[in-house]
Amino acid sequence: MRFIKFFAFIFILFLAACGGEDIETNMSEEVADFEFTTQDEKKLSNKDLEGEWWVADFVFTNCTTVCLPMTSNMSILQDKLKEEDLDVQLVSFSVDPEHDTPEVLRDYAKEYEADLDNWTFLTGYDFQTIKELSIKSFRSLLAEPQPGDDQVTHGTNFFLINPEGEIVKKYDGVDKKEIETIVEDLKAVL
Repeated sequence: MRFIKFFAFIFILFLAACGGEDIETNMSEEVADFEFTTQDEKKLSNKDLEGEWWVADFVFTNCTTVCLPMTSNMSILQDKLKEEDLDVQLVSFSVDPEHDTPEVLRDYAKEYEADLDNWTFLTGYDFQTIKELSIKSFRSLLAEPQPGDDQVTHGTNFFLINPEGEIVKKYDGVDKKEIETIVEDLKAVL
């Protein structure tokens, strides 16, 4: 009997060691299939991101409010990920695809010193397509500008997506303090 207990204990220890650390999640949504155009006029799909941890947000280049701190925070996050040697993809979906052409997105990326090796800016769809992705997959508000205005209303979260394409956690993308939480979560799962 002692022999069985000993092997059961060893087996439990083995399982615990193989599982990696868990993080506290606050979402569980599958990312719907997509294939969009990058800032370099290439295609990127959710299938291309399979097997990778990635962080996503929704922004637009002529935003005058929340996108400024969000994109700054994503840039800081990218720097922290490099410092920690964490292999994570960053994806920014434009919510103003009519204005945000690949060329406009390239210029925007340069403004924030984005390293495009692991940070991709996406466009090449109509507003309804990105609205459906934002609302249905990410559970994030997205509404067209009011008449006479060019400002899209959108959510301000960063989203952590696992290698299976499941959104497992959202963070306040405007709050700079959340960057450390994202990095700690990624260290735990990687």
